[in-house]
Amino acid sequence: MKKKFVLIMVCFVIFYGCANQTKEKNDKIVKIFFDTDMGPDYDDVGALAFLHAMADSGKVEILATVSSNKQELVAPSINVINTYFGRSDLPVGAPKTAGVNLGSSQHWADSIVNKYPHSINSTSEVPDAVSLYRKILNAQPDNSVTIVTVGFLTNLSNLLKSQPDSLSPLTGKELIIKKVKRLVSMAGKFPEGKEFNIFMDSTASKYAFENWPGEVIFTGFEIGSEIHTGLKLIKSDIKNSPVKDVFRISIPLSPEDKDGRMSWDETAALIGVYGTNGFFDTVRGKIIVNSDGSNSWQNSPDGNQYYVKQKMPVPQISAFIEERMMHQPMKNK
Repeated sequence: MKKKFVLIMVCFVIFYGCANQTKEKNDKIVKIFFDTDMGPDYDDVGALAFLHAMADSGKVEILATVSSNKQELVAPSINVINTYFGRSDLPVGAPKTAGVNLGSSQHWADSIVNKYPHSINSTSEVPDAVSLYRKILNAQPDNSVTIVTVGFLTNLSNLLKSQPDSLSPLTGKELIIKKVKRLVSMAGKFPEGKEFNIFMDSTASKYAFENWPGEVIFTGFEIGSEIHTGLKLIKSDIKNSPVKDVFRISIPLSPEDKDGRMSWDETAALIGVYGTNGFFDTVRGKIIVNSDGSNSWQNSPDGNQYYVKQKMPVPQISAFIEERMMHQPMKNK
C-alpha cells in the first residue's frame, strides 16, 4: 500500500512539473498582432518574414495580419507571405472606413501575387480590421498581446473609438487596457521630424497616440534608415521564395538601396519579439503629433511611451535581422 502511494505521488509530481513547464513555455510565447501598410515600401515583407521565422522557432504566435492600407494588392500580398510560411489561415483584415490607398511603382506586389499561391484576391474582400481586432483581442488572456504596427495608424484609431458589440462587451479602449501588453510602432522621427507613417493619416496618428492607454515603444525613421538588409538574401541560393523575389525585384530599382534596403519595419518586428534589451537604449516620455503630421517629443520620467536609440552596432543588428528574414518554411528545408 505504501509503495502504491509513493508511486501515485511520483506520478503526480511528474505530471505537475510537466504542466508547469508547459504553462511557463506558453507564457513565454509572444502573441503578436501585426498591422502593416505593405505596398508603398517592402520592408514590411521583411518584417512579416521575421515574424514567421520566430513563429517557426516557437517564440511567437501570430494572431492576425491586418492591413492599414486600402490598396487592392495589399491583402493578397500578405496572404502570399502567410501561405508561403504554411499559415494560409491567418486572419487578414483592412480598413472599411476612409483611409490611405497607396501602392508601389516597383511591381513587386503584382509579381508575387501572380506567381505564388494565395486565397485572397483583393483587399476589399477581407473583413474589417477593427472587427478582427475586437474578436481576437477579446479571446486572448489579459495583458498578453503585443501589437506591432508598421504602417498607418488608421486601424488603431478606429479600434480606440469602437463601441461594445457582439464581438466584445468592452469599448475598444477598454479592450486595449485589458488585453494589450505593449504597442510597438514604426512611426515618427526622434526627437522630432516628419515621418511617412504618421504623416499619411495624420488625423488617425494624432488620435491614436494621444489616446493610447498603455505602453508604446517607437522605432523611428532614424533607426531603420541606418540598418540595411536584403543583399545577402538576394544573393543566396534560396529558390521560389516570395520574400526573396520582393527584394530581388525592388533593390536594383533604387540607387539608395545599393547597400540593401533600409529596415524600418524589421526593427519593430524585432522589438515586438525580443524587446529592447541589448539592442536599443530607450528615452521615456510622450510623442507630440502635430496637425501637419510632424512630431516632436516631450521627455518625462512618468511617461508610458519610449523611443529607441541605437545600442547594438549596426552591422551586428543588420545581420541578426537578415538571418531571420532568410528563414525558409519548414517544408522547404
